[in-house]
Amino acid sequence: MKEAAKILVVDDEASLRESLRDWLSDVGYQVFTAENGLEALEIAQREKPAIVLADLVMPAMDGIELTKKLKELYPDIAVVIITAYGSITTAIAAMKEGVYDYIEKPFCPERVELLIKKLAEHQELVKENVSLRQKLEDQYRFENIIAKSHKMQQVFDVVRIVAGSNATALITGETGTGKELIARAIHNLSHRRDKPFVAVSCAALPESLLESELFGHEKGAFTGAIAQKKGKFEYANKGTLFLDEIGEMSANIQVHLLRAIEEKEITRVGSNDLIKVDVRIVSATNRDLRKAVDEGKFREDLYYRLNVVAIDLPPLRERKEDIPLLAKHFLKKFSLENQKEATAFSTEAKGFLVKYDWPGNVRELENAIERAVILAKDSTITLTDISYQNLPTAYSPVSGKNLKELERNHIMHILNETQENFTKAARILGISRMTLYNKVREYGLSVNKVDNK
Repeated sequence: MKEAAKILVVDDEASLRESLRDWLSDVGYQVFTAENGLEALEIAQREKPAIVLADLVMPAMDGIELTKKLKELYPDIAVVIITAYGSITTAIAAMKEGVYDYIEKPFCPERVELLIKKLAEHQELVKENVSLRQKLEDQYRFENIIAKSHKMQQVFDVVRIVAGSNATALITGETGTGKELIARAIHNLSHRRDKPFVAVSCAALPESLLESELFGHEKGAFTGAIAQKKGKFEYANKGTLFLDEIGEMSANIQVHLLRAIEEKEITRVGSNDLIKVDVRIVSATNRDLRKAVDEGKFREDLYYRLNVVAIDLPPLRERKEDIPLLAKHFLKKFSLENQKEATAFSTEAKGFLVKYDWPGNVRELENAIERAVILAKDSTITLTDISYQNLPTAYSPVSGKNLKELERNHIMHILNETQENFTKAARILGISRMTLYNKVREYGLSVNKVDNK
């Protein structure tokens, strides 16, 4: 059984309020009343009515101003203005501000009942359309990953297949493309889903600490080892171990990792005892590991062990049809988190979001939307809200330049804008400081500061 439509009656005349409340309640609607605009806004935020009947002339806040504020908060709400005979011209003008219709005083109960019934049916259709849109969005949601592009649908197909096996998987792609999300999807769809998913960044720790982090250590194994410690392999037993930025792993730890994969056993630092482990390895890198193998920087045998199934994530610039979906998702997410009422993007902002190449990929887009929501002054995100972030809103690809040159120039632009503050630049780009350092070295950029906090 459908819930009766909620109606809010706003009028500073008590007798009119009460008569409308009693009459509409008898008809079967849920009715709330307010004597002024401020009280109406409080009730609207609490009860979320589908229909508002508001007097045109009220002290402090008239019906038109109330309509504007309600529409900012709830774009789908239907407002009907109650007006005296002499104010019909004003009432008609109010319809330009989003008023659905008007009722002239003294009003005919039968006409009001017919209008409310028509409105309630209309609002029910609006509600159903919102539900259908949500279901459509859910079609493009895969294990917390949102995408409808053909390239990402192909990735999802591979994930579904590989999840049913115990094979190792190597996820490649630029920074910010969502490699850990894919690793989690593999785990969540596998028979190991009820066991731990443990993630380790191989670039975050020096060699000595990374070895202990992965394999554990015994008390007294090295200075500072005041107690026995389990490694991530043991914590991930029966589950999945995700090794991010695997290309940064030293040659020494590569040897230990290869043995752990082949023999399914590890040895803690400072111990000779073998510990059996059953761990599914999923690794990720933004580097060309095949090239690293050819250059002698990565073990070839380990490369093949890790790369039983290869999953390459396309950069955001190659799947631009996913940008509107992602932007809408992040808009909802950060509006809720920051208690803001941002509900839409301006036409100019939408155009820029799709046009821009997002060298930091999904992570950069997410960061940009979060900052825009925080900076937004009203319910619509504008190009100005986005341009506060040092993004090149006048951005246009230079004829004849390839993507690497564009990325190099963009990184240099952001470094100049931030006065070579790597922490701030990395945050704007949506990448880690380590990745930014690597990009600076890769492109041979001339900078004065490379280790600021």
